[in-house]
Amino acid sequence: SMVGLLPLCAATVFEGSALERMPKLKELIGLFRKRHPDVFAHIAPTEEGFVGHNDRRLLSALTKKKLERALVYLLDENEFLGPHGIRSLSRFHEKHPFVFNVEGQDHVVSYLPAESDNGMFGGNSNWRGPVWMPVNGLIVRGLLNLYAFYGNDLTVECPTGSGNRMNLFE
Repeated sequence: SMVGLLPLCAATVFEGSALERMPKLKELIGLFRKRHPDVFAHIAPTEEGFVGHNDRRLLSALTKKKLERALVYLLDENEFLGPHGIRSLSRFHEKHPFVFNVEGQDHVVSYLPAESDNGMFGGNSNWRGPVWMPVNGLIVRGLLNLYAFYGNDLTVECPTGSGNRMNLFE
């Protein structure tokens, strides 16, 4: 679901000179690195010498490898990329609904591109396929922040499988 794409929104970029102007920030990053090395190993690096476009620094929940992996799904027309934005649930579930059993009763989560086919939650199916514009806005903002760091050095296939490469701004 779109929940798996939300780490794209958790990215901020700051100028390299910010570490000199804000020594407390540098201290807090160092303290977090020391206290949580296991967590730090799975987020975008902030160590000295790791700089992006125009000497910028990145704070992100995604390493570059994880970012690229998430973008494969985000930009796949058979998954999340729709003609009007990013879907709230992957289109994959249209033909492959997720079924889970609780106490002998099957519960199904399937892709619905419009209104619900049942009365659950008052008939609202927004979480099962349609585009949520506010979350799309957050994803766009996250991609722009990531572009500010990676610049033109990071390109991805858009749409996935097309052979057409774009930077995160495009």
